[in-house]
Amino acid sequence: MSKLMNKIDFIVLVSATMANVNGDPLNGNRPRTDYNGFGEMSDVCIKRKIRNRMQDMGNKIFVQSDDKTTDEFTSLSERATKTLGKIKTKEEYAEKACAEWLDVRTFGQVFAFKADSVSVGVRGPVSIHQAVSASPVEIQSMQITKSVNGEPGEKKASDTMGMKHFVRFGLYKIKGSINVQLAEKTGFTEEDAETIKECLRTLFVNDASSARPDGSMEVIRVYWWKHNCKDGQYSSAKVHKLLNITLNEGVIEPSSADDYSITVNELPDLALEVIDGI
Repeated sequence: MSKLMNKIDFIVLVSATMANVNGDPLNGNRPRTDYNGFGEMSDVCIKRKIRNRMQDMGNKIFVQSDDKTTDEFTSLSERATKTLGKIKTKEEYAEKACAEWLDVRTFGQVFAFKADSVSVGVRGPVSIHQAVSASPVEIQSMQITKSVNGEPGEKKASDTMGMKHFVRFGLYKIKGSINVQLAEKTGFTEEDAETIKECLRTLFVNDASSARPDGSMEVIRVYWWKHNCKDGQYSSAKVHKLLNITLNEGVIEPSSADDYSITVNELPDLALEVIDGI
């Protein structure tokens, strides 16, 4: 396994067409937007999809979703205790957790359970920003009706209403970075970075649902910058600003990624790899 020697910054462009990108449970599960109408996708949502892709690729994951559990454990505390044992020293516990689970040495984790008198915190090297759309998004809603009985003896009521919400179209930008100093502490390697890159490229594989039908979410492109040193010769903010997204002339309401002009500026001695989504 190769040590990570260079800081990495990345951006992932994602398109959504007639999909609920990330529903807000406090707002009737409508797609998340800010006060100016720009679409949002939380960092937690993005990390969940990355974890799912890690599992699909055969990696051990600590924070598993209920519908993708690959072991016999039903809680995080049970998975941690029965896999790692009791806490002896925080350093040893964190080292064992990072060696065991890819998502722990990637994103970090707080191990704080009722049975333990102390907690262990791990800071991960991979940070993910909340994704924001390039333009304000239009939210459409659809009324749905109940056409079958849910319980025995229940009278079918075709006028029982529900609602589905979706983004007509949105181009979202996911930003992130990989810190070498934190990677050294968790054991995150060059090979792990390549795994993250592949997870981002294939982010929506096996992610289809009624809210996001297959094909409604697409990774357009991954931009992967590698610095020439551990600390990085440029700040992440400066690197992320290299990508420019503007609406083509005459386009008022975008309906596809082709309605945007996407350009990338350059900085000296900063290597860029551009990978198309699948």
